Amino acid sequence: MSSRTGAQASCLWGHRACRLVFVFACTFKRALLSCRVTNFDLRLEDCVTGMARLAAESIDLVVTSPPYNLGIRYGKFADTAERGSYLDWCEEWAAQIRRLLRPNGSLFLNLGAAPSNPMLPHELVLRLRKFFVLQNTIHWVKSIALPNDNGDEISSGHFKPINSPRYLNDCHEYVFHLTPNGKTPLDRLALGVPYQDKSNIARWGHTGGRDRRCRGNTWFVPYETIQRRARERPHPATFPVQLATNCILLHGLTRVERMLDPFLGIGNSAVAAHRAGLTSFVGFEIDGEYLGEAKRRLG
Repeated sequence: MSSRTGAQASCLWGHRACRLVFVFACTFKRALLSCRVTNFDLRLEDCVTGMARLAAESIDLVVTSPPYNLGIRYGKFADTAERGSYLDWCEEWAAQIRRLLRPNGSLFLNLGAAPSNPMLPHELVLRLRKFFVLQNTIHWVKSIALPNDNGDEISSGHFKPINSPRYLNDCHEYVFHLTPNGKTPLDRLALGVPYQDKSNIARWGHTGGRDRRCRGNTWFVPYETIQRRARERPHPATFPVQLATNCILLHGLTRVERMLDPFLGIGNSAVAAHRAGLTSFVGFEIDGEYLGEAKRRLG
């Protein structure tokens, strides 16, 4: 073996060792945190009323998805308000979230749209500028088609097909990362991915020798395949547990003492908090059946 080849091999093994150490450290930290017992406070109550009774600056992280006002059939909520009334109502719950968030807190707000009504998420975020700074915009990709190594197109994930000559199938939603002042630190490498070109590890000083880079703002998080929706996902509009987990990890496990979801639904955010080992979780839900399912899933 030449000295150059030996040096390359040594460098490669060094990068692999750094990556293994980094992955082990992250896994060990998550394992320790997951040993915690989460204290759940799940309330059958309107979120605006309920949040008003919580102490100011008592929440580190909010991960939620409100009704989109797209005519979805919920059990106890009419999703067909007049546009202005809906946006006014959103300001009410957003004002309470802003009051509750600590200075370095995060609100991860999942919003979707209909192809015939694409501007609603953006209109809502513009309304929320009086309370928050939009720090990051994340694209939640639910389904995507990519070529494999043979050049064949492979479709992954799930979506609701649209039968229309005008609109494309809607395969993504937004996760808006809103913060009090736009300066909330994040654990970017908690969701990191390996470099495809390993030479970047040595070329870029910010890597610290680690084979890990920021995932970016495009997250492919498919729904789990289910057989019986009424039993396995008895709610018309949920996000995957993994999406909430990503938000928790990105904000930083060690920075979250108390998490809130004002639109709990069947409790996917609570399940994510439990799996992450968070200390405390508060959730509000107006539908007793959905709340009962959330409690059942948490055991």
